[in-house]
Amino acid sequence: MVTADALHTQHDHGAYLTSRGAHYVAVVKKNHPGLYAQVRTLPWQDIPLGHRTRDHAHHRDEIRRLKVAAFSHLDYPGARQAIQVVRWRRDLSTGKLTIERVYLITSLRVFDATCAELATWIRGHWGIENLLHHVRDRTFCEDDSKVRTGTLPRAMASLRNLAISVFRQDGQTNIAAALRHTGRDYHRPLRALGLT
Repeated sequence: MVTADALHTQHDHGAYLTSRGAHYVAVVKKNHPGLYAQVRTLPWQDIPLGHRTRDHAHHRDEIRRLKVAAFSHLDYPGARQAIQVVRWRRDLSTGKLTIERVYLITSLRVFDATCAELATWIRGHWGIENLLHHVRDRTFCEDDSKVRTGTLPRAMASLRNLAISVFRQDGQTNIAAALRHTGRDYHRPLRALGLT
């Protein structure tokens, strides 16, 4: 089972995975306009709710609703089902409510996985996004980097991943605070890497 964000929702990727017997759950966004329109305009209001969770954490209430529809004519290699996840979030400090709809596709057939299992895999994928990509984007401002030529962007991403991994292995949960603390004394990064 491979979970993928919208960047990897490409026909070649889907064909590659299905040709090797793997299954996928992939996010569909507007960067794939035909597939996005096809999935978004399915009759979601007529499809019964498959799974619902409610959480209270990080100063907000969150309700996630998942619907799954089996379709054989989705324009993507091996796609068997379309998924709609609706997230309702209320910030408890401001009272602000946000509603987000996310669409996904999967190569799994109806009897291959339950709605609860699909919801777990999707949450797991977003967990990775939050623990790694969000930190790289916000703390290290990776999207604002001017490094764009040759293999240097990959090398810089590897160094950012190394720093995040070292902090997490050291038990740090706030990477920005750990980065500031480590940056105050040039001996601290060496100690964190076990070099002194």
